Amino acid sequence: MTEVSAPRVPVVNPGPLVDPVDALDRDELDRYSRHLSLPGFGVEGQKRLRAASVLVIGAGGLGAPVLNYLAAAGIGSITIIDDDAVETSNLQRQVIHRRVDVGRQKVDSAAAAVHRLDPDLNVTTIEDRLSPDNALELFADHDVVLDGADNFATRYLSNDAAELTGTPLVWGTIFRFAGQVSTFAPGHGPMLRDLFPDIPDPDSVPNCAEGGVLGVLCGTVGSAMATEAIKLICGIGTPFIGRLLRYDALDGEYSTLRFSPDPDRPAVTDLTEVAAACAASAPGAATGSDAGVEEIDPVGLAGLDPAPALIDVREDWERELSSIPGSLHLPLASIREHGWPAVVGLFRRASEHTADDIVIHCQSGVRSAEAVGLLSRAAPPGVRLRSLAGGITAWSVQD
Repeated sequence: MTEVSAPRVPVVNPGPLVDPVDALDRDELDRYSRHLSLPGFGVEGQKRLRAASVLVIGAGGLGAPVLNYLAAAGIGSITIIDDDAVETSNLQRQVIHRRVDVGRQKVDSAAAAVHRLDPDLNVTTIEDRLSPDNALELFADHDVVLDGADNFATRYLSNDAAELTGTPLVWGTIFRFAGQVSTFAPGHGPMLRDLFPDIPDPDSVPNCAEGGVLGVLCGTVGSAMATEAIKLICGIGTPFIGRLLRYDALDGEYSTLRFSPDPDRPAVTDLTEVAAACAASAPGAATGSDAGVEEIDPVGLAGLDPAPALIDVREDWERELSSIPGSLHLPLASIREHGWPAVVGLFRRASEHTADDIVIHCQSGVRSAEAVGLLSRAAPPGVRLRSLAGGITAWSVQD
């Protein structure tokens, strides 16, 4: 593992976070025997795990290994919060769910899975998103929180809620072939905002559907997150406080970035700033209108007569899964590289005249909004460009 030079910070372990339960029964002694023989862990560590309550944000790619390993390890109580349903595309990496769970709420599928591992585990499910309305209460009610969210707003909400409530937070991210893990323990080391002060724009990094993610990477990063939680609860080892673990799956390399508290960073005093970011990233939030990109919803599109030219900027494999009848295909990469001439070439290949009313769509509306923004700079006068709000996802569920 490579150490990246940076200011040194004291190595700390704020644990153990909880007092142990009084005793383990015979079945627990047998079940956790490989833990009980660990030096420095032993019966006392297992009792602490059994007494601990953990909040897991997200039952997806990172939440799946986190939940599996924490349940198997003997955590006493787990709360799972997620508002999504299981989709077929989730099964490549979200190993807590099965084919028969497609269409089921993720919290329900995940709860059933961890109960298969430990029928005595106390599981609470919340079919919702972490929000400024529920974050502080949820954080205050748990000993440690693990954030496996897939968007910047929720990550910063978790950080701010942790800082306000003093709750340790284990944080992980994945993107394509790389992952990161860190632990934020208020009062014992730097927080997320000391490392990354500002909340990035919601669409500044493609999501998993657009950018892709190596499925097994979730297991690597999620297992590291679960390990951090166990170390905190039991007060063993050295958590990633003031350290960012980075893993590149393609190169097979780990590196560690050390970072310190920023003395000039304002303390978090409320959730006002992050509440605005959460509103912007919530389902149904505008994807392009705030940036001056005109949008049309699927109902409005269906009512247009004559119908506009419809351009799909997704990849080939996405169109094989589903496509809007009559749409033309022009990947976003071509628009980024060639601009308006790419559209002219598309119509020429389709033996059509360039239209003066064009609606661009992708899967969710993010890439199409970018395409409209790029093309609007060079489109001829009189050409109207719009992005399909919600993309093919919204189009496919319209009545």
